[in-house]
Amino acid sequence: MKKERIKVFTTTINAGKHKGKKLEIPAIDTTRSSKSILKESLFNTLQFDVIDKNFVEVFGGSGSVGLEALSRGASDAYFSEYNKTAFRILENNARNIDPAHTHLFFGDSFEKFEIIYDMVKRSGIKTYFYFDPPFSTRDGMDEVYDKTVALIETIEPDVCEMVIVEHMSNLEMPEQIGALTQTKRKKFGRSTLTYYQPSL
Repeated sequence: MKKERIKVFTTTINAGKHKGKKLEIPAIDTTRSSKSILKESLFNTLQFDVIDKNFVEVFGGSGSVGLEALSRGASDAYFSEYNKTAFRILENNARNIDPAHTHLFFGDSFEKFEIIYDMVKRSGIKTYFYFDPPFSTRDGMDEVYDKTVALIETIEPDVCEMVIVEHMSNLEMPEQIGALTQTKRKKFGRSTLTYYQPSL
């Protein structure tokens, strides 16, 4: 069987103990590397709060956000990814950055979420959840945001430090999802980051 050839780009870890290390990013439709300016803004917001916390990148892609969190002091990072090519690159990136503190799950992110959630809940460590669902520009993707919101509704406040959703800028995310309240929204062209924290 012919091995799938895929164009691969590279980016680097921006800060922390793995600063300057290279990450591979596959050039495929289902995974878009989070723009560097967006990622920089995210970590300017999170600052040192990620230290000793869990970080879950729900739609893992190449793992660039979760691995950046690890470099900046997160205790463990969890990733799920259903695309075989992206997962293979994610495995390589995790191996090169911090294999001891990365947990990878191959398969549908919506189905794997419960397993990951149980793991972070059992750890007793507060967790950041980063959702970057595939943009609904293709047939069959229209319900992806509804399903994402439904997942976020299951997150309990005592498990969650923060939920961040990267989404299309023309989408209005709810002010309240389950026990979480929207605290910040920042737009970057076609993409927007919306932040949620447990309601006080």
